[in-house]
Amino acid sequence: MRICVIGAGYVGLVAAACFAEMGNRVICVERDPERLARLARGEAPIYEPGLEPMLKTHLNSGQLSFCRQLEQGTARAEVIFIAVGTPAGEDGSADLSHVLAVADELGERLEQACVVVDKSTVPVGTGERVAQRINSGLSRRGKGFRVVVASNPEFLKEGSAIADFMRPDRVIIGCDDEASALVLRRLYAPFLRNHERLLCMGLRAAEFTKYAANAFLATKISFINEMAGLCARLDVDIEQVRRGIGSDRRIGTHFIYAGCGYGGSCFPKDVRALIRTAEHEGIEPGILRAVEARNALQKTLLFQGLREHFGQHLQGRVVALWGLAFKPGTDDLREAPSLVLLDALLAAGASVQACDPVAIAAVSERYAQAVSGGQLRLSESPYAVAEGADALVLVTEWKQFRQPDFIRIRGAMRMPVLFDGRNIYDAKYLSELGFLYRGIGRPALGRCMVSAA
Repeated sequence: MRICVIGAGYVGLVAAACFAEMGNRVICVERDPERLARLARGEAPIYEPGLEPMLKTHLNSGQLSFCRQLEQGTARAEVIFIAVGTPAGEDGSADLSHVLAVADELGERLEQACVVVDKSTVPVGTGERVAQRINSGLSRRGKGFRVVVASNPEFLKEGSAIADFMRPDRVIIGCDDEASALVLRRLYAPFLRNHERLLCMGLRAAEFTKYAANAFLATKISFINEMAGLCARLDVDIEQVRRGIGSDRRIGTHFIYAGCGYGGSCFPKDVRALIRTAEHEGIEPGILRAVEARNALQKTLLFQGLREHFGQHLQGRVVALWGLAFKPGTDDLREAPSLVLLDALLAAGASVQACDPVAIAAVSERYAQAVSGGQLRLSESPYAVAEGADALVLVTEWKQFRQPDFIRIRGAMRMPVLFDGRNIYDAKYLSELGFLYRGIGRPALGRCMVSAA
């Protein structure tokens, strides 16, 4: 098929590359000239494992290309995906200005009938608004055709987006026109050869499904984090509780890992947008408000733990951070728990030595003043940042942090204090090595005296 993807952000770029992988002819429209130049060279502007080699392959084969002009990208396209950003507005609701601007331009530029698909995460009713704008533009120009707008929400996890797209758990198509739904079924057929998991539903139902799915997963995370807070008071290990409830197939093991909070581009934004939608409809979203409040609190726990351990003596303390991106496998800092901790530590006068495999450049730019002033030092070496540290804090559980040489780390640190923000370490083993271990919702183990700063 001839595919046009409008927007070369995270969702659009992954979709364009994967559709090209299946033999489709894909043109991706990107308006940012700097990003467009990088893409034309086969450089991925985001970190996602496997994406850049795929871009280079299909640029060279001619299956994938990039352009700046909408009419160039949409010419002869059978399916057009809208994959532009829907950032949170000031009130938390989804900002649809980019989506609607694309709809208006499509109405002014389209020269052939096609299926237009909202790939962006959008509130219920957006597809109808997009269709109205496009078809109004076509009518004003005297075009003798109308377009159908469908919803095809993405369910990609940063760090495994290529695998998620190529081997999806499910593909949801929201479309009220049978012929257009059939076009999308045909497009996705190569991705579903081993299992039929394509779900067709109404346009509005598909739009709502994406929000409901993310809100439910965020709720599971906030639930286990709240249980972890109670476990901490009752001298119970949340990891034992997690295994106990996760063995119940009705609950399952996914998204019930206690930690220092969720972040990223989806969960926080989508929970807030669903709250605003509920308010607009006169519904009190009590559960969603609790999820958001619990997550905000969770992001403060690591700093609270450091405060409890060192008292008011964080001024001049050296704190080592492992992991800055909001999750492993990405350089995305949006809503990352590390930023809450970093801001608090810097404000308290602590010196921070931080490590991340891929997010160093983004953090360096965000905290340029702290870096130039020497209060924040960044490195790709977990051992380098542990040198002379009064405490080591694991924030993001990258694989290279899972089994380090703890004897070497203990020798490098001024004080062997370890805060495990993701509960990935064996507390008993670390305490036997001489560390004071503190996790999330787990009893503290080991002893470590607080020395004068």
